Amino acid sequence: MKRNLRKEKIGVVISNKMNKTIIVKEIRRVKHPSYRKAISRIKKYAAHDEYNICNEGDLVQLMETRPLSKSKRWRLVRIIEEVK
Repeated sequence: MKRNLRKEKIGVVISNKMNKTIIVKEIRRVKHPSYRKAISRIKKYAAHDEYNICNEGDLVQLMETRPLSKSKRWRLVRIIEEVK
């Protein structure tokens, strides 16, 4: 029996004001079911940033993990692109 792989997401950091926690915004482009027009869907995730290295605007990769708090189910894997 094979273990399920953990989900991964890519998003932009919109807040780093909390200690060891970042808020990441994920934008998905989906087609409207009846009109077939591309629309944006936005979802925010609270993620664990152990060393407080992220800044607002950074593009980051998250990985699913066990519950770390009431709202944190994701952790930072790496920073893909740093804001200048």
